Amino acid sequence: MKRESVKMTAVGFFALVLALGAGRTLRAADAKDPYPRMASLDQYLIADRDAEIALARTAAPPSISQDATVVVLRSHGYETAAEGKNGFVCIVERAWMSPFESREFWNPKNRSPICYNPGRAIHPALHL
Repeated sequence: MKRESVKMTAVGFFALVLALGAGRTLRAADAKDPYPRMASLDQYLIADRDAEIALARTAAPPSISQDATVVVLRSHGYETAAEGKNGFVCIVERAWMSPFESREFWNPKNRSPICYNPGRAIHPALHL
């Protein structure tokens, strides 16, 4: 009798896990992904190169960013826009620098300035 009770509890628990998992999958499939794929490249670019340089420099105090290397995104990839002399590298990152599973991964409006310290490993695509 006790064995039958344990068996029924296990079957019930397994059914509950399956039902909850199926519900979660259905909700995920129904949820509208605001950025399901990459937008056209021009939506990620900042047309005014000087504006992108200025935005990148906002990631650090002027005492650091004024002498930092600045990298900008152009239609052919990243390029050095300003040579620095203090070892820092400032850039405007796009959403694709976030984890791949992020719902914002392809968001063309996400622009985040950041400066990397000298000697800190940066993304391989940025090694110029």
